[in-house]
Amino acid sequence: MRLIERLAVALTRWSVRWVPNSFIIACILTAIVFALALGFTSASVLQCITYWGDGFWALLSFGMQMCLIVFTGYIVAVSPPVRRILGAVAKIPKGPKSAILTMTVISLALSWFHWGLSIVGAALMVRFIAARRRDVDYRLLVACAYLGMGCTWHAGLSASAPLLVATPGHFLEKEIGVIPMGETIFAPFNLILVAAVFVLLCVFTPLLHPRRENTVAVDPSILEGFEDFTPPVRPQAPTPSERFEHSYIINAIFGVAGLVWVVWYFTVKGGGLTLDAFNFTVLFLGILLHRTTASFLKASEEGGKLIFGIILQFPFYAGMYGIIKSSGLAEVLSNALVSVATVKTYPAILYWYSGIVNYFVPSGGSKWAIEAPYVLQAAKTLGVSSPKVVVAYAWGDMATDIIQPFWAIPLLSVAKLDFKDIMGYEILIFLGYAALVTAAFVLFP
Repeated sequence: MRLIERLAVALTRWSVRWVPNSFIIACILTAIVFALALGFTSASVLQCITYWGDGFWALLSFGMQMCLIVFTGYIVAVSPPVRRILGAVAKIPKGPKSAILTMTVISLALSWFHWGLSIVGAALMVRFIAARRRDVDYRLLVACAYLGMGCTWHAGLSASAPLLVATPGHFLEKEIGVIPMGETIFAPFNLILVAAVFVLLCVFTPLLHPRRENTVAVDPSILEGFEDFTPPVRPQAPTPSERFEHSYIINAIFGVAGLVWVVWYFTVKGGGLTLDAFNFTVLFLGILLHRTTASFLKASEEGGKLIFGIILQFPFYAGMYGIIKSSGLAEVLSNALVSVATVKTYPAILYWYSGIVNYFVPSGGSKWAIEAPYVLQAAKTLGVSSPKVVVAYAWGDMATDIIQPFWAIPLLSVAKLDFKDIMGYEILIFLGYAALVTAAFVLFP
């Protein structure tokens, strides 16, 4: 364990010292793509700049869809009913190991359903469980709260790449068409692998809990410092407009209307699950779950603070996509992948390739825009199906999130811990989890 802890501290120290913020990463990657295009294609500097500018706004729809996933997830997570449910679940554990098991299940399940909801919901669960189970190891509890973002989110209902390719009009439709979720997220391979990961982690994480003498309990001052979402208070003498703001009438009318459309869309129309349908469903569910319009608007305002990074960075990734696609760099990178893979080994190779890139570019949606043109082209050359490529990319994209602090920042800021405090556990979990997923892609290509 000491070796693992030393490695964890070293990796975290390296990340803190050398890995810049995500916007600077986007700029560095843009420069790298420029250099690759100039070095390996016939494109000139002016042509590359032209391709970059032409592609800059190519992902506006996708960027907005990703913003809505975070935005709607926050609205649902802080709603009174969801917070009550999470609080009730936190009362179930009767010991430290069962508390770890509960946290693992909640994190994995929330992320599979909606990764934006998981970011907030997992942080709430840490608070609820830590307040009730003072005998649980706080570091391991927080580590398990982060598992969903590294083990299930990109294999679930809010998975960026699978939902994107299932949405008509996506930026790759001319190349691969529209791939329904039944061939990616709801494919037997993906569902069985998700179930296997659930079983593995639910068995493994409780075993990591240290003995009582080595348990690090939560500092009481941390629990006192937790911030909570509080809906606006109704004024004692409300004006007519304030009566509307603090009533449930508007929420009920429009929330029900929205969910009626959802039922019609999936049953009568027979529509498939797309990014737009998913976001629409969660948005109107969030409206219904808040008691007043004022509460919903306050949650919306706070949720809006979480999406600035997507708004700023997605155009830069779209610019990279423009260079890769138009300069001929996609063909160059595709040929490189083809040279080291076969039809049987390509999914496993893509899984690890995507995971390694993700450690430096922890953004599943925008990174797909960079990689998709050439990984799909390589797959076509090798004879690997596009749905299999999407699934392998998705699993690889989230794999290294477990040992990457980027998506843990909101959770850690609430938990008042450093990433080094949980990374020892995360590395152990990553080793077992990655071995299982790799075996799946090797044995069932």
